[in-house]
Amino acid sequence: MDHWQNFSRRDFIKISSLFLAGSAAMSGSAGQAFSRLGQSGSGENGDRIVHSFCEHCFWRCGIAAHVRDGKVYKITGSEHHPLSQGKLCPRGTGGIGLLYDPDRLRHPLIRETKGGKQYYRKASWDEATGVVAEKLYGIHEKYGPGAIAMLHHGFGVSFFKQMFSQIGVNKFSKPSFDLCCGPARQASVLTYGYPSGTPEGFDMKNSKYMIFFGTHFGENMHNTAVQEISDGIRRGAKIVVFDPRFSTIAGKAEHWLPIKPGTDIAMMQGLMHVLISENLYDRSFVQQHTVGFGELWDSVRKMTPEKVAEITEIPAEAIRTVAREFAFNAPAALVHSGRRTNWYGDALQRIRAIHILNALVGNFKMPGGVIDYEKFSLKKPPAGHAHPPYERDVYSRYPFFAQDEPSNSIASHEVIQQAISGEIKALMVYGVNLPETMTLGRKTAIEALQKVDFMVAVDVLPAEVTGYADVVLPECTYLERYDALDAGRKYRTPFVALRQPAVEPMYDSKPGNQIAKMITDKWGIHGAFPATVEEGLDKTLRLNGSSLEEIKKTGVIVRPESDLYRKAGQPLNLKTPSGKIELASSLLRKAGFDAVPHYTPQPEAPEGYYRMLTGRKPMLTFGRTANNRFLGDVATAKENEVWVNAETAARHSLKNEEYVHLKNQAGVVSEFPVKVKVTQRIRPDAVFMVHGFGHTAAKMTWAYKRGASHNQLISRTDIDPAIGSVGFQNNFVTFIKEA
Repeated sequence: MDHWQNFSRRDFIKISSLFLAGSAAMSGSAGQAFSRLGQSGSGENGDRIVHSFCEHCFWRCGIAAHVRDGKVYKITGSEHHPLSQGKLCPRGTGGIGLLYDPDRLRHPLIRETKGGKQYYRKASWDEATGVVAEKLYGIHEKYGPGAIAMLHHGFGVSFFKQMFSQIGVNKFSKPSFDLCCGPARQASVLTYGYPSGTPEGFDMKNSKYMIFFGTHFGENMHNTAVQEISDGIRRGAKIVVFDPRFSTIAGKAEHWLPIKPGTDIAMMQGLMHVLISENLYDRSFVQQHTVGFGELWDSVRKMTPEKVAEITEIPAEAIRTVAREFAFNAPAALVHSGRRTNWYGDALQRIRAIHILNALVGNFKMPGGVIDYEKFSLKKPPAGHAHPPYERDVYSRYPFFAQDEPSNSIASHEVIQQAISGEIKALMVYGVNLPETMTLGRKTAIEALQKVDFMVAVDVLPAEVTGYADVVLPECTYLERYDALDAGRKYRTPFVALRQPAVEPMYDSKPGNQIAKMITDKWGIHGAFPATVEEGLDKTLRLNGSSLEEIKKTGVIVRPESDLYRKAGQPLNLKTPSGKIELASSLLRKAGFDAVPHYTPQPEAPEGYYRMLTGRKPMLTFGRTANNRFLGDVATAKENEVWVNAETAARHSLKNEEYVHLKNQAGVVSEFPVKVKVTQRIRPDAVFMVHGFGHTAAKMTWAYKRGASHNQLISRTDIDPAIGSVGFQNNFVTFIKEA
């Protein structure tokens, strides 16, 4: 059939309005529900509350969906869930905007070509999943399981990983690991012997002194962390922020130190120098519970505050002050490892330096310091396998990539490169808008999507990536489906949470469990999934002393808070090679890397250019909420701005709120203009813009052309050689005035 053929070049196709939830559909239930956003009330006949958990970011807070007459009219924080504690960030409350988005995909689509022209046509689920099953299995048989890869983001992916495991495909990659959490996770493994989680293990609500390096709490939200920071501040905690920009958290700080971008490791070495040279570190703890102290001191001996001041442009006396205050307040003091930590090619060592600072003051497993949370120990029934389980292959060439994490076997930029080279023939893309993902830039991502023989996109909205798919499968939103139990995360209060549908799936969308089961059924594999997802959930819950009926009432099972703190004289018994905290990592040394962090200068900006920094807004989780009218209608979220220091603005004759195009060091010019924000809240050598704007998919009618795309301006990436994480802040921009 001609719509199954391979294309030497897969064109981008604009999805027709006929295939979206708009037009006539908006005159029905979706339109009525969307027009009622913001209405409230309770206690009336027909009202009910459905407890579930959010999908707008990886935090997955507990939510209470308020339903009336079959429609969700309000979302609040669940009082039963330990991560939300009755509170929710703006994004979480805005979930209705995704559920009732008039641009939602509503039918499966298949790419066809006639007369040399490619277009989409509506398909049934039976036909669409048949095409997916036949193409994927054919590529599997011809080239082997390593020729198929899945890029994913979102909790619902577990069903597709289970689907692929039936035929030995385990080349999975989540870009968020490369771009966000990977270095923090693996740096913790190399230092403490266990991976950091979500939330990260920092006892902020009991801390007296907290140091942040470019961690934008209050802008990236992270609901539980923001609550705990607020608790700490109410109890008198002092905050120190090293950041080139005066962020929201900097507004709460005792000291804001506008550090030169790219010099964090030098600053951390300077703090270590003061702690050791002034004998402020916890000598007893270091001697008893750490290894590599001598090697560490050799590496920081010459990093005096005066030398570090020249590098970081922070006064030497300020460096001494922070180090002394940190030691004075220890062990109830911490340096937070942060999130989205991949800025340059040194991300793993940068977070290692943070952990070393914490270890020097003896705050490990102490109130107000670093703590190792526990997770809910969930008993699971034996997995159903129609075929024997396949051995998991490790595909990444980076030695400290997350090879022990089932979600990942390869870095996302490796997937892109292998797709371009032809090693990967087929891609399933789940919840990842690849052209707008900060991996190797928009141009390279599109090349990969055009090169593979077959690509299937599973999504809710007609994002840019769907226009390159051979088959588009519309998944229903997290408010319309069950997912696997959320039980794999650590927290001070161990829990397992349920995602359950608040309303029935709209249009012809389906939940991921049904889509995955349909594909495996077409492979002739019928034992991979329970007959229904409810049956599988109930079976697991009954093994753990509960049931689906019981957990539905609150959406969560909570175990008592565990004992997080160590006793005097208690051995740590860590799962590192030494059994102790490794200031100098034996594993890094064995692999040929520096055992302790060393500062390496980053490239300087060309004349007239400025380092491009990026972040978030409280209403935006990158692509997840870009088209959300409920959130985007807030004035500050309608478009992004480029922050420019007043001195820099004067040099380029820029005025506040005028529009400019940005041009990067490789000559790439932003497709859409961006508004200038003239401010003193950023260093003169840098600019700042929020990622996730400047969308080119016209059928995302709210997001289309709003602001400028940060991803489009990424021409250079720096890959961490140890872990494979992607740094992208060695890109620089200048201004082209609209006129």
